[in-house]
Amino acid sequence: MKLLEGKTALITGAARGIGKALALRFAAEGANIAFTDLVIDENGKATEAEIAALGVKVKGYASNAADYDQTQEVVKQVHEDFGTIDILVNNAGITKDGLMMRMTEGQWDAVIAVNLKSAFNFIKAVLPIMMRQRSGSIINMASVVGVHGNAGQANYAASKAGLIALAKSIAQEVGSRGIRANAIAPGFIETAMTAALPDEVRQEWMKTIPLRRGGNVDDIASVAVFLASDMSSYITGQVIQVDGGMNM
Repeated sequence: MKLLEGKTALITGAARGIGKALALRFAAEGANIAFTDLVIDENGKATEAEIAALGVKVKGYASNAADYDQTQEVVKQVHEDFGTIDILVNNAGITKDGLMMRMTEGQWDAVIAVNLKSAFNFIKAVLPIMMRQRSGSIINMASVVGVHGNAGQANYAASKAGLIALAKSIAQEVGSRGIRANAIAPGFIETAMTAALPDEVRQEWMKTIPLRRGGNVDDIASVAVFLASDMSSYITGQVIQVDGGMNM
């Protein structure tokens, strides 16, 4: 029996990157997949095809996760198309880094809107469905910088800290309805973005990680599957740091 057999997962920002990795792992565990991205372009269509090849139902939806009205509409459409929403992963996110002295209001607002307000939008839209089902798992994709902060990323760190507090608050509000809410806080994950860093920067970063290596998207996906499945049925309001011990 696959861990997510018969469940429907809605994953935001999943046409590429970590979101795509989560979608593929969830599908491999039997979940039907609804995913959103700002546009469903060639990357989005390719992601759809890869997921469909795993034998589950899949559909990508073009939607601005930071837009409340668009989110209400897309969740309504997903529910009509799939009949249920059992898992919500708030993965949509951007960075606009800069020291606070130089950070513009626009940089602050954009990151908070995409990273944090989008999670509010989707949770607000999905909760009535999950409450009627009396079950559901909500996973917020946070970051270790949301736990300990990071110079030059005040906006990003604040948005990720907000996602952690949001998960803990929702867990308290709707736990009696069988709905769980948790957060994942990735550390240094090997992606196209981190691959572009100079070697000396990467080596210095590795020295701060007890396991002496960066993580990969599968490390994140494994934890997400756990939190989405019944294996974690008594776990809610938690933040799991997937960081090789970097932030103990």
